Amino acid sequence: MPARLQAIYLVRCDARSIEERARAIAVEQSVEMPVSAITDEFVRSEIVGRVETIAEKENNAFEVRISLAAETVGRDPGQFLNMLFGNTSLHEDVVLADVTVPKELIEAFGGPRHGLDALRRRVGAPARALTASPLKPQGLPAARLAQVAQAFARAGIDYIKDDHGLADQSYSPFAARVEAVAGALRSLEQAGGRGARYVPSLSGDLDTMRAQIGMARSAGIDTVMVAPMIAGLSNFHRLVRENPTIAFFAHPTMAGAARIAPPLLIGKLFRMLGADAVIFPNYGGRFGYSPDTCDALARAALDHREGLRPAVPVPAGGMTTARVGELLDFYGADVMLLIGGALLEAREHLREATAAFVAEVHRYDYGYAHGQPR
Repeated sequence: MPARLQAIYLVRCDARSIEERARAIAVEQSVEMPVSAITDEFVRSEIVGRVETIAEKENNAFEVRISLAAETVGRDPGQFLNMLFGNTSLHEDVVLADVTVPKELIEAFGGPRHGLDALRRRVGAPARALTASPLKPQGLPAARLAQVAQAFARAGIDYIKDDHGLADQSYSPFAARVEAVAGALRSLEQAGGRGARYVPSLSGDLDTMRAQIGMARSAGIDTVMVAPMIAGLSNFHRLVRENPTIAFFAHPTMAGAARIAPPLLIGKLFRMLGADAVIFPNYGGRFGYSPDTCDALARAALDHREGLRPAVPVPAGGMTTARVGELLDFYGADVMLLIGGALLEAREHLREATAAFVAEVHRYDYGYAHGQPR
């Protein structure tokens, strides 16, 4: 029997209309035309979407499960998202909440090539949480950003990533930034300092990002960052498959524009397309994610059930060193904590502030299960 996707939508609708709405979504996401006009039996029986279940939720909402033919996707990530939520995303009262993906499609997309274990090995951190900080602010020249990176590295940070707004601007061109930051970190390591990994942010079209990966590799860099919703899911996946030795961080910018549940889009789909680490807004920071959403997203990134390597959940966005214990209580050891502005606010004391953050992560007691208080 041909494989089918099982897409789950949350639909705001009155009870009298929900069955009609559900059928309309099934048709819109499959054939996008009146079913009565279809004469081909294969199309009618296999390609037209099927409403499998409708369950009433609270606040006048319904959970609608619709199955869609996996053949309509091919092996293209962009078409995958198009079939799940293309035209229906234009309806303000519908959210794509989750999807069950057939095994053969999961295997075709491949998931992370490196994931949690490899990112830990690269920085010699077998059991504890990982640490990360971003290079900011936008507008600094490459040499100044390299100085910031060196301060982070001297303090013991594991991963130093570009701010996602850094691209190929005149004040800090990509090539100059990679050369300066990679050189500064290499000099520090050669002088006996601890090695930190630099994660430059890719931008531009597919050819430009390919060239940027080439520059990064030539500088000895093995990890990069991409914003899949800006670059395009198909382009992101192509870069991952073309570069088996490179690890990829996925940045969530524009992910909130799609009305797709964050645990699905960032935790599950970005990972399935090859993200080794997924950055997302932590609860209680600058953004509005709830603890439940963050927990579900982290669990989706780490879930072993689909046979993929676990991706590292990277909560970020307005975090502080004072919250490290709370966050590790919440996420456990399988996480990378990303703190930026709260460290940079220390200005000339950046190294000391960063060292305090690193020390909090290193001395934490990891001998307990995720979600269980110490």
